[in-house]
Amino acid sequence: MGVEGIGARVARKEDKRFLTGKGRYTDDMVVPGMKYAAFVRSPHAHAKIKSIDVSAAERMPGVIAVLNGKQMLDDGIGNLICGWMIHSKDGSPMKMGAWRPIAHETVRYVGDAVAVVVADSVGEARDAAEQVVVDYEELPAVTDAATALTAGQPQLHPEAAGNLIYDWAIGTSEAETDAAIAAAAHVTEMTILNNRLAPNPMEPRAALGVYDSAEDHYTCYTTSQNPHVARLVMSAFYNVAPENKLRVIAPDVGGGFGSKIFIYPEEIVCLWASRRAGVPVKWTSDRTEAFLTDAHGRDHRSTVKMAFDKDNRITALKVDTIANFGAYMSLFSSSVPTYLYATLLSGQYAIPAIHANVRAVYTNTTPVDAYRGAGRPEATYLLERTIETAARELGVSPAELRRKNFIRSFPYQTPVIMNYDAGNYEASLEASMKQADWAGFAARKAEAEKRGKKRGIGMSCYIEACGIAPSAAVGSLGAGVGLWESAEVRVNAVGTIEVLTGSHSHGQGHETTFAQLVADRFGVPIDSVSVVHGDTDKVQMGMGTYGSRSGAVGMSAIVKALDKVEAKAKKIAAHLMEADESDIVIENGEAKVAGTDKTVPWFQVALAAYTAHNLPGGMEPGLKEGAFYDPTNFTFPAGCYICEVEIDPETGKTDIIQFVAADDFGNIINPMIVEGQVHGGIAQGIGQALLEGVHYDAQSGQLLTASYMDYAMPRADDLPSFQVSHQNTPCPGNPLGIKGCGEAGAIGSPPALINAITDAIGNNDLSMPATPQKVWAAIHAAH
Repeated sequence: MGVEGIGARVARKEDKRFLTGKGRYTDDMVVPGMKYAAFVRSPHAHAKIKSIDVSAAERMPGVIAVLNGKQMLDDGIGNLICGWMIHSKDGSPMKMGAWRPIAHETVRYVGDAVAVVVADSVGEARDAAEQVVVDYEELPAVTDAATALTAGQPQLHPEAAGNLIYDWAIGTSEAETDAAIAAAAHVTEMTILNNRLAPNPMEPRAALGVYDSAEDHYTCYTTSQNPHVARLVMSAFYNVAPENKLRVIAPDVGGGFGSKIFIYPEEIVCLWASRRAGVPVKWTSDRTEAFLTDAHGRDHRSTVKMAFDKDNRITALKVDTIANFGAYMSLFSSSVPTYLYATLLSGQYAIPAIHANVRAVYTNTTPVDAYRGAGRPEATYLLERTIETAARELGVSPAELRRKNFIRSFPYQTPVIMNYDAGNYEASLEASMKQADWAGFAARKAEAEKRGKKRGIGMSCYIEACGIAPSAAVGSLGAGVGLWESAEVRVNAVGTIEVLTGSHSHGQGHETTFAQLVADRFGVPIDSVSVVHGDTDKVQMGMGTYGSRSGAVGMSAIVKALDKVEAKAKKIAAHLMEADESDIVIENGEAKVAGTDKTVPWFQVALAAYTAHNLPGGMEPGLKEGAFYDPTNFTFPAGCYICEVEIDPETGKTDIIQFVAADDFGNIINPMIVEGQVHGGIAQGIGQALLEGVHYDAQSGQLLTASYMDYAMPRADDLPSFQVSHQNTPCPGNPLGIKGCGEAGAIGSPPALINAITDAIGNNDLSMPATPQKVWAAIHAAH
C-alpha cells in the first residue's frame, strides 16, 4: 500500500473544481444560437386530450416553435420502452403500455408532457407555455396499487387488463413453502409498507439537444449515469438518430441515486426539437418538475410469513408483494421488484424454503424505477422488520435469533437464484454490537426513563447484490443489454496516463480511485493520471454506473487493460536493458531488473514505445490497451447496522443517539471515499425512515408533495455522527477482491431505525416515515 495507491486515504482530486464552483454541468453548457424549452404538462392525473390550441403561444415574444406529440409521432419518434422483459407465472410477457415522449391522446399522471415551447429565453418559453390551451376530458384516476387491481377501477392501458403488468413468482414451490409454514412451531406474519420516495439529487435533470444540419449529426448533453446506453436506446428504439450520428455527453453530474440511469422524454424532445426548430434547445428542470417527473422509488406493499421450528431456526419464508409502477414502465422498472428484490429475500439467513410472488401494477402516478439500492432496500426492510418482530414474539434476543440463522458455509446457494460467494456475517454482528455497547443498553434505557424519555435499540443485518452479472445470465432473465464494462489505458509519450472508462462518475470519486489503481500498479503520482468518461465520442462503449458496479466491474476492466500495458512495457524495458522479460519489475515510477541496479524511468519506457527507434522485433509502436470485463457473478456486500434512539413521548420526536455501521466491502481502494459513501447512504436511509414520503390525493391524483414545503429531507441536525467500521472477506470473483459500497447505507439503515423506534415505544405497528405525529399516535395506541 503506497501513499497514493490502493488502500490510501487520498483526498478526492475532483473536489477542487466542485468546491470552487468550477464544475461543468449540463446547465452550464452554452452553444451558439441556443434557445430554451418549457414543457406544457398535464394538470390532470388521467384525461383524454381533445384539442390543443397553440395560436396564442405562437404569438408570444421570443417564441421559435410550439411543438406537440402528434408531430413527434409523424416524424417517427418511438415510444419509451422498458428494457428488461419479465414473464408472468403463466408464461405471458409483461404488459408494456405505450409511453409517448409527448402525449397526444391520453395523459396518465400529473406532469405528463403535452407540448413543448422553444423560445429565446427561459422566461419567454414559460410565459408562452402558459398560453397553450389544452381541452381535456378528465377521467377517473387511481393512485394506490392494491386499489388499482380491484374490479371497477380506471384502466390505464388497454394492453394491461385490470392494470396488472405481470404476476411473477420465484423460489421454492408455493405448495412446499405452505407445507413448511403449516408444520412450523411459530409463524410471524406482517404487512410491510415501503414508502414511495422522490430521488432529489442536488442537480436537477437537464438536456441540451444540438442538431448540425451540415453534418446531419446530433449532440445531446445530458445528466446521465450511462451515456452510451442513452445513445443506444435513443438510436435503436426511439429513432431519434442513427447511433453513428448521435453523440451523448454527460459532463459533471450532480448526483443521480439511480434516477439518472433512465432516458426521459425531455432528452428525446430536445434533440427532436433542435432539428424541427433549427436551433439548439436546452431544458433544465425546476424542482417542482423534478418532483413531478423524475422516476420515483420504492412503493411496495407486502405480506410476509416467516416460519420457525422449535429451535427458532427459520424453516420457510413466504412473501406476496404489490409493486406500484406508476403510469408507465420506466427503463429498468420491471427488474427492480423481481430480480433485484425477490432474489435477496434470503438475506444473511439459511432459509430452506422461500416463495415470493410479485404483482406489478399501473397507477396514475409518476413512473417508478431504481432508486439507491433498487429492490435491495425493500428486501432488507421486509426481512429485518420481520425477524426483529419474530424475536419479540419468541421472547429471544434479536441478535441471537439472527446469529442462530446466519449462513456460515460458502459458496451458498439460496432458493431464490443467488449464489453467495463469500462472507462472515458474525464478524460484522460482533463488531457492531461491540461498538454500540449493546450489552450496556439496559442501563442507558433505565437512565432515559428517569428523564421521561423512551429509549430503544434496533438492529439490521443486510446483504446486497452488486455488479449485476454475468451478461449471459442476466440476458437469460430478460435483460435487454449486457452488463459488462470497458476500459482503455493510454500511456502518453511522456509517461502520463489516461484511463478511459465506460463507467460514469456522479459523486463516487472515480477520478481519484481509478487513478489510485494506476498509481499503485506503476508507482506514478496520481496527478499524472487522468480519468476520462461521459462522452460517447471519446470513450469506447460502456454500460455506465448504477448498482454499485463501478468498482467491482469498472475497475476490473481497468485491471485487465493495465495487465496488457504492463506486459508490453516490460517487454520494452527488457529490450532496452538487455534483460530477460521475466526479471523486469515496475515500481516507484521506473522499470528495473530485479536483483540489479539497472533501471529505466517510466517516462523513458513510454517514450521508447512512441519513438519506436529501438523496439523488440515485430512489436508495434505505442503503449495503449483496452479491455472488456464481464463478471462471473454478483458481488455480495453485507453488514450489520445498529441504531439507538430516544423519543419524547409528549411530542413523538425521535432523536438518533447513535448509529453504528459495520460493513464488509471486501478489499477497499480508498477508505475515506468508502466512508463517505456509507455516510451518504445512511443519511438517505434515515430520510426514508423518518421524514420522506411522496403522497398523492387519492381522488384527483394530484401530487401533494411537490416541493420542499411538503416533502421533508434530512438535515444536519437530524443526523448523528456515524460510527463506521469495515470487515473484510475479499470477493473471490474479481481481480481486486472488492465489492460495491455505494448503496449499503441506504439498504441497512431504515429497518435498524424503525426497529429502534418500535422497541422504544412498545408498539410494532409503525410505518415509514416515522414522523413525530405517527410516533406520538403509536405511543398512545400502545397504552
